[in-house]
Amino acid sequence: MKDLPKDKKIVLFDGVCNLCDSSIQLIIRHDKKDVFRFVALQSELGKKITSYIGIDTNLVDSIILYEPGVAYYQKAEAALRIAKEMSGWYSILGKFSFLGKYLNFGYDFIAKNRYKWYGKKESCLIPTQELKAKFL
Repeated sequence: MKDLPKDKKIVLFDGVCNLCDSSIQLIIRHDKKDVFRFVALQSELGKKITSYIGIDTNLVDSIILYEPGVAYYQKAEAALRIAKEMSGWYSILGKFSFLGKYLNFGYDFIAKNRYKWYGKKESCLIPTQELKAKFL
């Protein structure tokens, strides 16, 4: 994936999920070091990235943190690694990223019910002019 920025971490997310959209907005507000770029799983680039790293999005219902050339993380581990880079008290949560795999049961429960609890959009978020640079 030559076109991806090598110095940014890529957050792949469900672009039609209201909870996911709120989570992305939270990450953007607390990304003071400009660490992240965002891609909807449903987008062409999202599909290319997941195919490249070997993830079948029909089987994975999760947020994915992709660090180009390094590794990728899913579910609670991805969320905690994202938190580690955020400002404020969120960075404290990141210190527990080693527990991510043990917290996936809770993550899976929320992911399974997110449309029912938070709703679903008809289409992916269209970023404002100020935020366009954060989305690939």
